[in-house]
Amino acid sequence: MSFTTEVKQEVGQNELKDCCRRAELSALVQLCSTLSISNKGLTLLIKTENATTAKCIWKSLKELYHVETDLSVMKKMNLRKNNIYYIRVLSRAREILEDLGIYSSRGLLDHPLSSIVTKECCARGYLAGAFMAMGSVNAPQKTSYHLEIGTNSESHSEFIIKLMNRFEIPAKAIKRRNQHVVYVKAADKIADFLRLIGAFESLMKFEDIRIHRDFKNSLTRLDNCEVANEVKSQNAAKKQLEDIEVIEKAGKLDKLEEKYQEIITLRKQNPEFSLNELSKEYERQKGVVMSKSGMKHRFTKIQELADKIRLQNDVHLQ
Repeated sequence: MSFTTEVKQEVGQNELKDCCRRAELSALVQLCSTLSISNKGLTLLIKTENATTAKCIWKSLKELYHVETDLSVMKKMNLRKNNIYYIRVLSRAREILEDLGIYSSRGLLDHPLSSIVTKECCARGYLAGAFMAMGSVNAPQKTSYHLEIGTNSESHSEFIIKLMNRFEIPAKAIKRRNQHVVYVKAADKIADFLRLIGAFESLMKFEDIRIHRDFKNSLTRLDNCEVANEVKSQNAAKKQLEDIEVIEKAGKLDKLEEKYQEIITLRKQNPEFSLNELSKEYERQKGVVMSKSGMKHRFTKIQELADKIRLQNDVHLQ
């Protein structure tokens, strides 16, 4: 079972107040249905591939409007042969659509009337319905975080984005083939959305896996950083030992100030130490505090002398 299916199953089992269920059904019907006109009047046909979504629509229609519905199931003819659930509303279609805020004297509306989602609980219910109808979310095991809801029109996608913004979930929209898709990519905002629509068990699973992976990635980055610093320290120490060797071969070591001779002796005794470690060792041996910058300054002077000797040697060779 996919993570999206798990979320929809959980959301579909939530107990809602009638006003919230009406808002949820408004989204479900608008995103899953088609309207046809015949000599018998308006007929509403609702189509979905998700069993939980179909059950939720059928139950809400029955309990809110007490209408007669015809439920049928067909199999797709593709390789996966998924079930397709059809719910046909045989009476009061216009009345239901008007009550759901998606039909007026002008005909079907691109998005519901604002009165459907005035209350915060109803706005949550509407977003839950939109997700059950046309939503999907990547499993938390995947490296990319992505939640989306497909809509049939640009104005409907803008309506859903405004609803999300009410709850500080910054969503964006993109046109994909014949759909306008509202999407969220930030992991923490996807978690907020799952909490918003009442998918608390799925939220816990999402957060547990996400935090575990992010923590592991942080440790990996920290390890890589430590390795890089270690390599950098080893390269610096190697260069310092090469400078010391140049000075020794030139017979200049005894002519250096004592403070530089101390540092040279310390480095030769501890070829693998970093500057921080050398500073601590100097303090341990001499009883005098030596900062990392002070240690670095002395090695810079040693390097300058070694470079000067190298330059003189090059001139003599010429």
